[in-house]
Amino acid sequence: MKDTLYKLWNELYPGEGSLRLDGFLSDLKVSTEEHENPNWYRDAIVYALYVDLFNGGFNGLIEKLDYLKDLGVNVLWLLPILDSPMRDAGFDIKKYDRIRPQLLGLNEEASQDEQEKVFTNFLGEAHSRGIRVIFDIAINHCSDQHPWFLEAKKTIDNPYRDYFIWSKDDSLYGDSRLLFKGIEDSNWEKTDDGWYYFHRFFSFQPDLNYRNPEVLLSMSKNLLYWQSLGVDGFRADAIPYLWKEEGTSCENLPLTHTVVKFFRAILDYAKPGILMLAEACQKPKEVVKYMGDGDECHAAYHFPLMPMMFKSIAMENRQPVVHTLSPEVTPEIPEIGQWLSFLRVHDELSLELVYVSEEDRKYIYENYCHKPEWDFRVGEGISARLAELMQKDLNKIALAYSLMLTLTGTPVVYYGDEFGKLNDEEFYKEQIKLTGKDDTRFLVRGRIDWDKLEAEMKNDNSFHFKVKTIISQMLNERKELLAMGRGTTEFIDLQDDRIIAYKRIYKEETLVAISNLSSKGVAINNPFPDKNLAVIMPNSFTFDEPSDRLLFEPYGFVWLRVL
Repeated sequence: MKDTLYKLWNELYPGEGSLRLDGFLSDLKVSTEEHENPNWYRDAIVYALYVDLFNGGFNGLIEKLDYLKDLGVNVLWLLPILDSPMRDAGFDIKKYDRIRPQLLGLNEEASQDEQEKVFTNFLGEAHSRGIRVIFDIAINHCSDQHPWFLEAKKTIDNPYRDYFIWSKDDSLYGDSRLLFKGIEDSNWEKTDDGWYYFHRFFSFQPDLNYRNPEVLLSMSKNLLYWQSLGVDGFRADAIPYLWKEEGTSCENLPLTHTVVKFFRAILDYAKPGILMLAEACQKPKEVVKYMGDGDECHAAYHFPLMPMMFKSIAMENRQPVVHTLSPEVTPEIPEIGQWLSFLRVHDELSLELVYVSEEDRKYIYENYCHKPEWDFRVGEGISARLAELMQKDLNKIALAYSLMLTLTGTPVVYYGDEFGKLNDEEFYKEQIKLTGKDDTRFLVRGRIDWDKLEAEMKNDNSFHFKVKTIISQMLNERKELLAMGRGTTEFIDLQDDRIIAYKRIYKEETLVAISNLSSKGVAINNPFPDKNLAVIMPNSFTFDEPSDRLLFEPYGFVWLRVL
């Protein structure tokens, strides 16, 4: 691994020499301990949450760990927790080695030791319940309030100036697309001294300059710090944009992959077993490259699968999902790699043309953007919670979850979706005032009112009770089924495109999921007449034994074990 680090260093910085890397590695504490289950992420049920919005802070989150365990969750993905001015929900990081003090119940002057005490206590409580913890870290950019940038702005010869990308000419990197169309009008922001700095996201998030080896080492140090405290993994935000070259799109460049390989190698060198999760909004053929040969990220989100699940339900047709998971769209991944699947996260229902066609974008938008105020990036996304997108149709919500939980990959549950949380318009208005940006994604965030929810849970007929009951049941069944996380996927053609069916096969276990995508009832012949079938998870489903037929009500589904 040490040889790998030097090789990657020389690829990034030819002619630099190895003295800086020598010094960095000589100070590094290395564990010889082997991880007891290095592939744990393949058997995970991930739950994504904002610590403050979920229940006020880490102490409040500890109070809800038993709730999450009972729900079937075994991995927490903490949406941005690092110190931040909070103009982009925490993705604008002010200090990489500090958590926002209010999340910890500490004041602004609290020491790093005090921070570590509170945070490691939380990690211990989670780990004692069999729940691992990963969190977001934006490695492409930081906040304009970060000490590095504050220093960099002072003079052009400041030592931190080269931590960022500066130009007198705002036409540089002109082939880089505008990611925040409708929100930002340029990838360059002018400062008072007449210089421009480069940014791919909000103007208050300057991009880091990985051509400077000090940036690579500084970011490595930050990752290693959290690893040493016991964090189980990182969601690497916006990794396709790390390396910039004139005359290119500045996305997915070869040296971007070299940077990612370096981060993976340094973490594995220090202590194997920590997860690197790629957030790369790209086509699968590009995303798989961020898993490399098993030497980059361990896992990545399957972004195109998400909108295609919505499209299949709207069309009442299996083909969008089947095509998306076909080899021509979704290539093979390394043996230790993993896709993460999701229905909703903290961002919009993304319809970026980078991985959906204009026809797909238009169709999904017309079928799910039920209110004009849900629009994001001029039709390239829909800012709405799952329950809103499905217009509070319990069976549609359950069907969508069944698809996510049984198709390829590790599933991600977005906080509140397990009980049908709705858009939060008050939070949206509050955040516009705070940030000065009309970012409709704030609609899908918002706080959980636990007292109100508790009252709802006492009413068996309430919408939230019904959603929570079915989702919790599915999650708890799913966490016991290794084939759903590790198995191959084989689609079964039942000669009716309203029905989507597939096997999940792992070692000696064969599971089958069959779903009715239609708004009408459907009956099919038993596809396994010579096998014994055990029903694991039925919803709006009946097996008619005399006729050997499977009967599905609208949006009904069943999970089966083939014996």
